[in-house]
Amino acid sequence: MTTKAPASEDAASEGTPRVGTPPEGATQKAPAPKAPAPKTPVRILIVGGGYVGMYTALHLQRKLRRGEADILVVSPEPYMTYQPFLPEAAAGSISPRHVVVPLRRALGNCQVLTGEAASIDHAKRTVMVKTLATEEEGTGPIAVHYDELVLAPGSVSRTLPVPGLADYGIGFKTVEEAIGLRNHVLEQMDIASSTRDPEVRDAALTFVFVGGGYAGVEALGELEDMARYASRYYHNIEPEDLKFILVEATGRILPEVGEEMGQYAIRELRGRNIDVRLETRLDSCENRVAVLSDGARFPTRTLVWTAGVKPHPLLAATDLPLDERGRLKCTAALQVDGVAHAWAAGDAAAVPDLTAAAAGTFCAPNAQHAVRQAKVLAGNVLAALRGSSLQDYRHKYVGSVASLGLHKGVAHVYGKRLKGYPAWFMHRAYHLSRVPTFNRKARVLAEWTLAGLFKREIVSLGSLENPRAEFELAAGTGRHPEAS
Repeated sequence: MTTKAPASEDAASEGTPRVGTPPEGATQKAPAPKAPAPKTPVRILIVGGGYVGMYTALHLQRKLRRGEADILVVSPEPYMTYQPFLPEAAAGSISPRHVVVPLRRALGNCQVLTGEAASIDHAKRTVMVKTLATEEEGTGPIAVHYDELVLAPGSVSRTLPVPGLADYGIGFKTVEEAIGLRNHVLEQMDIASSTRDPEVRDAALTFVFVGGGYAGVEALGELEDMARYASRYYHNIEPEDLKFILVEATGRILPEVGEEMGQYAIRELRGRNIDVRLETRLDSCENRVAVLSDGARFPTRTLVWTAGVKPHPLLAATDLPLDERGRLKCTAALQVDGVAHAWAAGDAAAVPDLTAAAAGTFCAPNAQHAVRQAKVLAGNVLAALRGSSLQDYRHKYVGSVASLGLHKGVAHVYGKRLKGYPAWFMHRAYHLSRVPTFNRKARVLAEWTLAGLFKREIVSLGSLENPRAEFELAAGTGRHPEAS
């Protein structure tokens, strides 16, 4: 006799399909589709942490959607220098740490890599970067890959093969150079005050500035103001003992403010007993003697070179198209001409000026264009990522302002010309509005306010440039300089 399973068990066994076997008459379902792999964010690499680099990164980090792209900023320094404030930093009106903006603080949603780009292979989307770690390890540059490239390395000082320039010239493009020059000028006054040799004294109190553009004229104006003020604290140096010379190869200075204001600036400087020499070049500065093309010779221990800039040498180590001046060829949309996924702006880029009357005109390499180009560039990178149309950069140059020292300046803005105190005030107000971050604005304003209430600082801290010198002396000789 066969024993049947209980009905419930029969029903269960008949109604429950075996694993992997569909019930009779049932339609087999297709397996559920796998979840798509998470999309890798686009990597935007920004080479350079100056005006264009920092402002582009700022705009991008504000407008990018979560997970849409990663931003990597490669910069030789971990800060952006606001160069219009360098003359005031050199004169002691602003603390040097308030002239710079820390990139890591300003760019909280970006990755900042402190290093120097050595070469770019855009065909392989690769940048070779030298960092402090690679130098310590001796491993050579590291390869950094990207999807979109923003190239904004800026410019470097344009030097000429003048004998002695590399040995004795002082630049004025970085905050380190500005503070070093301030310390140097005050140190020369210390030398002049303590020497009995009239030739050494004369050379120490002679200051030669080469270049009549913004950097040269503003640096000269601020430092001359500071040095003549400091002379009151030296018992044997009178303001008339200081000799300042401005050498300019063309027939005018400050061409950006117009001919009329340029002529006023010359009269103002000459009225302060500054020797302005136009259509004159520096032929040599060997053995601390500045020899000019007009035959003049000036023994000097201070030669400041501000005779223009040139594109960063990195551009020559790329596979991107350059113009005859070594700048990147760019479209009005700030793309590298004829190259996909490559963008550029600022000093390193030849950007067509769509507002100029003459065809073939390019935007001037200044902060006014750089800051505005960065905003358009960031918008175009986003538009390219999202498949939108690009915007051409178009900005009519509104004018320029320049400081000639404390309470002195020139300005040519919106067709209006200002000079003296109003121009100086406009210079400060404009640059205060443009310096990045509220933190820096507040600190600079506070320092200006305090400087108006108290006397100038005339302390030279040249030992900061070699902080181990005193310890090395004590360790090597057992003598402490302050104890002697």
